[in-house]
Amino acid sequence: MSESLSLPQSEAREPIYQALIPQIKALTDSENDCTANLANIAAALKQAFDFFWVGFYRVDADTLVLGPFQGPLACTRIPFAKGVCGAAWQRKQTLVVADVDAFPGHIACSSSSRSEIVLPLYKAGKVALVLDIDSDKLNDFSELDQHYLEQLQPIIERFL
Repeated sequence: MSESLSLPQSEAREPIYQALIPQIKALTDSENDCTANLANIAAALKQAFDFFWVGFYRVDADTLVLGPFQGPLACTRIPFAKGVCGAAWQRKQTLVVADVDAFPGHIACSSSSRSEIVLPLYKAGKVALVLDIDSDKLNDFSELDQHYLEQLQPIIERFL
Protein backbone atom coordinates (compact mmCIF):
# COMPACT_ATOMS: atom_id res chain seq x y z
CA MET A 1 0.00 0.00 0.00
CA SER A 2 1.28 3.42 -0.89
CA GLU A 3 1.25 6.13 1.75
CA SER A 4 1.24 8.96 -0.78
CA LEU A 5 -0.48 9.95 -3.99
CA SER A 6 1.23 10.58 -7.29
CA LEU A 7 -0.76 13.31 -9.03
CA PRO A 8 0.00 15.46 -12.06
CA GLN A 9 0.51 19.19 -11.61
CA SER A 10 -2.52 20.42 -13.50
CA GLU A 11 -5.21 23.05 -13.25
CA ALA A 12 -7.53 20.72 -15.17
CA ARG A 13 -9.38 18.10 -13.16
CA GLU A 14 -9.52 15.35 -15.76
CA PRO A 15 -5.83 14.34 -15.65
CA ILE A 16 -5.97 14.39 -11.86
CA TYR A 17 -9.01 12.10 -11.82
CA GLN A 18 -7.34 9.82 -14.38
CA ALA A 19 -4.32 9.46 -12.09
CA LEU A 20 -6.31 9.33 -8.84
CA ILE A 21 -8.99 6.70 -9.56
CA PRO A 22 -6.53 3.82 -10.16
CA GLN A 23 -4.60 4.79 -7.03
CA ILE A 24 -7.79 4.72 -4.96
CA LYS A 25 -8.61 1.31 -6.42
CA ALA A 26 -5.14 -0.02 -5.58
CA LEU A 27 -5.32 1.46 -2.08
CA THR A 28 -8.68 -0.17 -1.31
CA ASP A 29 -7.93 -3.49 -3.05
CA SER A 30 -5.43 -4.31 -0.30
CA GLU A 31 -7.74 -3.38 2.60
CA ASN A 32 -11.13 -4.82 3.56
CA ASP A 33 -12.00 -2.51 6.44
CA CYS A 34 -14.78 -0.18 5.32
CA THR A 35 -13.97 2.67 7.71
CA ALA A 36 -10.28 2.67 6.81
CA ASN A 37 -11.06 2.69 3.09
CA LEU A 38 -13.66 5.45 3.34
CA ALA A 39 -11.29 7.57 5.42
CA ASN A 40 -8.50 7.18 2.86
CA ILE A 41 -10.84 7.92 -0.06
CA ALA A 42 -12.04 11.12 1.62
CA ALA A 43 -8.42 12.12 2.31
CA ALA A 44 -7.33 11.33 -1.27
CA LEU A 45 -10.13 13.41 -2.80
CA LYS A 46 -9.49 16.29 -0.42
CA GLN A 47 -5.74 16.19 -1.12
CA ALA A 48 -6.15 15.89 -4.89
CA PHE A 49 -8.64 18.72 -5.37
CA ASP A 50 -8.61 20.72 -2.13
CA PHE A 51 -12.40 20.57 -1.96
CA PHE A 52 -13.95 22.37 1.01
CA TRP A 53 -15.43 19.18 2.48
CA VAL A 54 -15.34 15.51 1.45
CA GLY A 55 -17.03 12.74 3.36
CA PHE A 56 -19.48 9.92 3.70
CA TYR A 57 -22.84 9.54 5.37
CA ARG A 58 -24.11 6.02 6.07
CA VAL A 59 -27.74 4.99 6.06
CA ASP A 60 -29.08 4.11 9.51
CA ALA A 61 -32.82 3.37 9.30
CA ASP A 62 -34.38 6.67 8.09
CA THR A 63 -31.33 8.85 8.73
CA LEU A 64 -27.92 9.48 7.24
CA VAL A 65 -25.22 9.40 9.91
CA LEU A 66 -21.85 11.10 9.52
CA GLY A 67 -18.97 8.81 8.61
CA PRO A 68 -15.32 9.40 7.71
CA PHE A 69 -14.66 12.88 6.32
CA GLN A 70 -12.08 15.58 5.66
CA GLY A 71 -12.89 19.22 6.37
CA PRO A 72 -14.59 21.32 9.03
CA LEU A 73 -17.17 19.95 11.46
CA ALA A 74 -20.28 18.62 9.77
CA CYS A 75 -23.92 17.82 10.41
CA THR A 76 -24.08 14.55 12.31
CA ARG A 77 -27.49 13.36 11.12
CA ILE A 78 -29.53 14.11 8.00
CA PRO A 79 -33.12 12.84 7.66
CA PHE A 80 -34.27 10.91 4.60
CA ALA A 81 -35.05 13.21 1.64
CA LYS A 82 -33.69 16.31 3.44
CA GLY A 83 -30.93 18.47 1.97
CA VAL A 84 -28.83 17.46 -1.01
CA CYS A 85 -27.58 14.27 0.68
CA GLY A 86 -31.06 13.13 1.66
CA ALA A 87 -32.41 13.97 -1.79
CA ALA A 88 -29.65 11.94 -3.53
CA TRP A 89 -30.53 9.02 -1.23
CA GLN A 90 -34.26 9.39 -1.94
CA ARG A 91 -33.84 9.79 -5.71
CA LYS A 92 -31.10 7.14 -5.93
CA GLN A 93 -29.09 9.33 -8.27
CA THR A 94 -26.09 11.61 -8.30
CA LEU A 95 -26.99 15.22 -7.67
CA VAL A 96 -24.85 18.12 -8.85
CA VAL A 97 -25.92 21.40 -7.26
CA ALA A 98 -24.40 24.61 -8.65
CA ASP A 99 -25.72 26.82 -5.83
CA VAL A 100 -26.71 25.09 -2.60
CA ASP A 101 -28.60 28.17 -1.40
CA ALA A 102 -30.98 27.71 -4.33
CA PHE A 103 -31.60 24.02 -3.55
CA PRO A 104 -35.00 23.55 -1.86
CA GLY A 105 -34.50 22.30 1.69
CA HIS A 106 -30.72 22.69 1.67
CA ILE A 107 -29.18 21.96 5.07
CA ALA A 108 -26.43 24.46 5.78
CA CYS A 109 -23.88 22.49 7.78
CA SER A 110 -21.48 25.31 6.88
CA SER A 111 -22.27 28.71 5.42
CA SER A 112 -19.00 28.43 3.46
CA SER A 113 -20.37 25.61 1.30
CA ARG A 114 -21.55 27.02 -2.04
CA SER A 115 -21.89 24.02 -4.40
CA GLU A 116 -22.12 20.28 -3.91
CA ILE A 117 -22.08 16.86 -5.54
CA VAL A 118 -23.56 13.80 -3.83
CA LEU A 119 -23.39 10.18 -5.04
CA PRO A 120 -25.41 7.29 -3.62
CA LEU A 121 -23.53 4.04 -2.96
CA TYR A 122 -25.24 0.67 -2.82
CA LYS A 123 -25.09 -2.59 -0.91
CA ALA A 124 -27.43 -5.43 -1.90
CA GLY A 125 -29.36 -3.09 -4.21
CA LYS A 126 -30.12 -0.49 -1.52
CA VAL A 127 -28.46 2.85 -0.84
CA ALA A 128 -26.02 2.16 2.01
CA LEU A 129 -24.20 5.48 2.11
CA VAL A 130 -23.58 8.64 0.15
CA LEU A 131 -20.37 10.38 -0.88
CA ASP A 132 -20.79 14.12 -0.28
CA ILE A 133 -18.37 16.70 -1.67
CA ASP A 134 -18.79 20.41 -0.99
CA SER A 135 -17.01 23.36 -2.55
CA ASP A 136 -16.69 26.89 -1.28
CA LYS A 137 -17.08 28.06 -4.90
CA LEU A 138 -20.33 28.39 -6.83
CA ASN A 139 -20.87 26.01 -9.75
CA ASP A 140 -17.67 24.09 -8.99
CA PHE A 141 -18.88 20.66 -10.15
CA SER A 142 -19.67 19.49 -13.66
CA GLU A 143 -20.52 16.40 -15.68
CA LEU A 144 -16.77 15.68 -15.70
CA ASP A 145 -16.72 15.40 -11.89
CA GLN A 146 -19.83 13.25 -11.97
CA HIS A 147 -18.32 10.97 -14.63
CA TYR A 148 -15.12 10.33 -12.70
CA LEU A 149 -16.63 10.22 -9.21
CA GLU A 150 -19.16 7.65 -10.40
CA GLN A 151 -16.17 5.46 -11.33
CA LEU A 152 -15.59 5.21 -7.58
CA GLN A 153 -19.00 3.61 -7.02
CA PRO A 154 -18.02 0.01 -7.89
CA ILE A 155 -14.69 0.42 -6.10
CA ILE A 156 -16.44 1.47 -2.89
CA GLU A 157 -19.39 -0.89 -3.23
CA ARG A 158 -16.94 -3.83 -3.32
CA PHE A 159 -16.03 -3.40 0.36
CA LEU A 160 -19.38 -2.27 1.81
